[in-house]
Amino acid sequence: MIDHVTLRISDFEASKTFYSTVLAPLGYEPPWSDDEQRAADWGDISISQDDKPLSENVHIAFAAKSRQEVEAFHRVAIEAGYRDNGAPGERTYHKGYYAAFVLDPDGNNVEAVFHDR
Repeated sequence: MIDHVTLRISDFEASKTFYSTVLAPLGYEPPWSDDEQRAADWGDISISQDDKPLSENVHIAFAAKSRQEVEAFHRVAIEAGYRDNGAPGERTYHKGYYAAFVLDPDGNNVEAVFHDR
């Protein structure tokens, strides 16, 4: 149903560092470019620093292949100094929903989730 989502960010370099750090344990490697666009696109999700209003209070979840990936996502984020928004663990959304949450530099809620069905 959804083709793509763009997050409008305040600081491209800070967001580039954040997303590179937290997505690495999940096997995602955002294709960063060094052009002046100040934008990056990795499939269905992109980030952009431009003159449009910032995205606020967004919750975005990235798929993990295992509980260990969820735990690694959270661990590397916390070790890098990013803000915790929910330690790895089972959630009540449905049986086998295992997730962790951290906040990106603009305060958006970024989740890694594994559906252990």
